[in-house]
Amino acid sequence: MSGTDKPKEFYERLREQLAGDTNWPAPYMYKFIVPSSNEKIAEIEAIFDGTNAQIQTRDSSKGTYTSLSIKVTMESPDTVIEKYLEVSKVEGVISL
Repeated sequence: MSGTDKPKEFYERLREQLAGDTNWPAPYMYKFIVPSSNEKIAEIEAIFDGTNAQIQTRDSSKGTYTSLSIKVTMESPDTVIEKYLEVSKVEGVISL
């Protein structure tokens, strides 16, 4: 399910959860899966450009998908959700 497929309620619950149990700014770990494509990986990396994010990629055993783990310090629950919404525009991305 991509981010644009997720209902508004999902992001509202996530915002409440993040606001309730985290002191901001704080590190946050994003996890995404995309079809293996340098172009798609570059699109996601560009979204986090300038954030000092630590990005790790790993190809699936058959090489058809690539998982991205992105650890980055975010300012607030709203900034976390903004990045999810930006990444959701990348075709074929799955947010975990």
